Amino acid sequence: MQILHSVWHDVILSLSFLASVIGLVLLAKTNQAQVEELEEAELILFRMSFAYWLVYCIACVAQKLILPDWEILALSVKLTAALSYFLTFACIICLPLHRVAVRQVEE
Repeated sequence: MQILHSVWHDVILSLSFLASVIGLVLLAKTNQAQVEELEEAELILFRMSFAYWLVYCIACVAQKLILPDWEILALSVKLTAALSYFLTFACIICLPLHRVAVRQVEE
């Protein structure tokens, strides 16, 4: 059961890595001349969330590749994964909060 769980986690992690790369590419292709100042903050939050998630995916893969003897490196990669996970969560939470703040300013 544990092996099956690990395989599914790896598959989902790989798919989310590819989705994040595609998301960053699509966001990079947006026309900067048409973006307003308020939309620019949302684009930045989207880019940050995709970039932080890429770092999380890479750190998760690195955790599996690091030898157990390298305790300091393993600890720093685990810390990187945790921080990037929380930063991704923070960016995703900030998106609707930013929209609410913009609507309140407009009214």
